[in-house]
Amino acid sequence: MRSVHDWLDEYGGSHRNPVNKTLHWICVPLILLSLIGLLWSIPVPAAWAVRTPFLNWGVLFMLAALVYYYALAWRLALGMTLVTVVVIAMVYGASRLPVTLWLLSVMVFVAAWIGQFIGHRIEGKKPSFFKDIQFLLIGPLWLLAFVYQRARLAY
Repeated sequence: MRSVHDWLDEYGGSHRNPVNKTLHWICVPLILLSLIGLLWSIPVPAAWAVRTPFLNWGVLFMLAALVYYYALAWRLALGMTLVTVVVIAMVYGASRLPVTLWLLSVMVFVAAWIGQFIGHRIEGKKPSFFKDIQFLLIGPLWLLAFVYQRARLAY
């Protein structure tokens, strides 16, 4: 298994342009939120829904991602655990709005991906996930690693 530093360094190689970086700071969190909103919208077995509104495909995806993050770098995974709680709370709140969660999520998802591709067009490099799909999970971690660096926290 590659180290977290290898993943982050390779991801960072195609994210050097300041405009692309800024677009990633905006779009990666929006993609994460909207993806969880889309997954949250997929119906679950009736037995699940009766027990808790938090047992759904969006939460299960985030829990699986956390397993990956803990295997990769436990210190960063602790931060991603907090991010997960915030994302789940935000999607839960959005699910209570008088709009359809899946429709809102689709609109945000499409707009955010357009922003990502504009950033990569400016950068002049293809998105990393074209090389390896795992980079879709590395994007949020790359942003969090920057926060850790600024706070002088080891990861």
